[in-house]
Amino acid sequence: MAERAKNRRLRTIATVGVLVPVVAVVVYSSFYVNEFECEVCIRFEGREACRTVGGKTEEEARRAAVDNTCAQLSSGVTDSLRCSRTEPSRVRCRAVADG
Repeated sequence: MAERAKNRRLRTIATVGVLVPVVAVVVYSSFYVNEFECEVCIRFEGREACRTVGGKTEEEARRAAVDNTCAQLSSGVTDSLRCSRTEPSRVRCRAVADG
């Protein structure tokens, strides 16, 4: 019986040890301020999708928008790589105004 209680405590401590950092990252990222926002549209294998993503730099926002768009259009690593090398049909980036 004492062994069960000890195992339960260890599992609880391990769970809290994993959840606290995850919650901290989520809370921290919710306060993250994007300085740029990019909308990217890509035509890949007869389909087209657009995504808008924010980032600290314009290049970071553009790269993330391409990755998010390709995630919708492709399946598998090979398709994702091919899609990410496709020239976007539209790219619109802008600086985000402060507060």
